[in-house]
Amino acid sequence: MKRDDDLIRDLLIEMETSEEWLFVVDCDEGDQKREYHLKLLGDVGLILFEGYSYRMTALGHDYLAAIRDENLWQKTKDKISETGGNATLEIVKALAIGFLKKKIAKHTDIDLG
Repeated sequence: MKRDDDLIRDLLIEMETSEEWLFVVDCDEGDQKREYHLKLLGDVGLILFEGYSYRMTALGHDYLAAIRDENLWQKTKDKISETGGNATLEIVKALAIGFLKKKIAKHTDIDLG
């Protein structure tokens, strides 16, 4: 199954907007794509499994902070697409952080490197 970065982003946003710190993911019978992407999030430490529930890690919150803004997310995906469409989650995060730093620098006149 191919990784869906939009679904990963949606799952993290869904977790962050939950009022509960432990998140029970509602996967319908046969929703293998959603379950698979939750496992991927766990593989890279963006979420942790707590029994039948999940919680977002500090790393997960940082990743989401880099990709939350819809305009920055679209720029990130566009640039990845221009280079062939393949990138690791780490590269996606680094590129999104680069765009976020530029946006903050533009508004604050502080170079974040």
